[in-house]
Amino acid sequence: MPEDAFALAAGQSGRAAFAEDPAASRGRLFAESSSPTRTPFQRDRDRIVHSAAFRRLKHKTQVFVPYEGDTYRTRLTHTIEVSQIARALARAFSLDEDLTEAVALVHDFGHTPFGHAGERALDRRMSAYGGFDHNAQSLRIVTALESRYAEFDGLNLSFETLEGLVKHNGPLTGPHAVGEGGEGHPVPRPILDFDAQMPLGLGRFADLEAQAAAISDDIAYNTHDLDDGLRAGLIALSDIEELDLAGSILREVRTKYPGLDPSRTIHEIMRRHITRLVEDVIRATAKGLAEIGPQSADDVRDAGRQIIRFSPDMEAAVTQTRRFLFTRLYRCDSVMRVMLEAERVVEALFDRFAERPELMPRDWSAGLADLSEDRLMRRIADYLSGMTDTYAIGEYQRLFDAVPQLR
Repeated sequence: MPEDAFALAAGQSGRAAFAEDPAASRGRLFAESSSPTRTPFQRDRDRIVHSAAFRRLKHKTQVFVPYEGDTYRTRLTHTIEVSQIARALARAFSLDEDLTEAVALVHDFGHTPFGHAGERALDRRMSAYGGFDHNAQSLRIVTALESRYAEFDGLNLSFETLEGLVKHNGPLTGPHAVGEGGEGHPVPRPILDFDAQMPLGLGRFADLEAQAAAISDDIAYNTHDLDDGLRAGLIALSDIEELDLAGSILREVRTKYPGLDPSRTIHEIMRRHITRLVEDVIRATAKGLAEIGPQSADDVRDAGRQIIRFSPDMEAAVTQTRRFLFTRLYRCDSVMRVMLEAERVVEALFDRFAERPELMPRDWSAGLADLSEDRLMRRIADYLSGMTDTYAIGEYQRLFDAVPQLR
């Protein structure tokens, strides 16, 4: 890798001027004494890893429901892959690796059972009550729903980790707003409610640590969803020849290893796929840092654009891969059949609990008489979104005496 890609970093043993300084953290919603052995960001990472929400990721769908095969990615294995890539990028630019890892590890906490299918179902059922957004739900989990500590609800994470969780894809308000909270889209209510207590600067960009986590998510799923699709037989090696990035790597592997078996061929493609994407991000980001010249994390927040990014050519290739996956994998008949059934399961569970909320477990059904309709529906959404795939299937069997056809 070219040495000039690291020219603006402070060196692998130091921290860059534009990195977050754990000693200067903006603190937590509830003040806590400092740790003699860990920085605030190390404590955040550890709390995330030891949370119930993190453990539940092991039984939540990425693309394929768990019993379709035991080697396909789940939300947990996806999260671990994102974290590994994010730490590599943080190390390349002498960012705070612990903060980068914390944001990567927490970014998918709010995902429902059955992935985006469950999210679509909950968003429909919650449309009259502020909707449902997995990123906003991640914030609810770490600020309210995790019940572990004696002195506060949630995990009481530092400002920087929460900011990264909420804004890793960019600002939610103002001229640079992106995603569901962008121009013409309301910011999800849970984010606005928390922002009123602890302002997160919704109109500013996030720091580089959060940006590294965000682009690592893109690198991971664009690669491993191709991998899972190929190994599931829903995509053939010949299909990816049309892709600028994966196709060129396929031809390279075949030239270097003629006669290599398909399984090893797939692995050789995927390892090179990740490497090409990571090296491109490092080159493009080094160029952006040279152009902008940030001298602090706040300079990054006010830069007017994401600094950690792909080059224009690689961005086009990533977009092409994303569209290919959407058409050939996410929307293929066999996956869609399972996901539509999954949506029906989540909607049926929501409707039953809305009719008879006392059917929820005791921890969730306590104090129902004191809840407004809005808060009751949100509690049901909180309960459902926290379910693993297997738990949701079990609840459906308990309530309807039927087994959903998720194959």
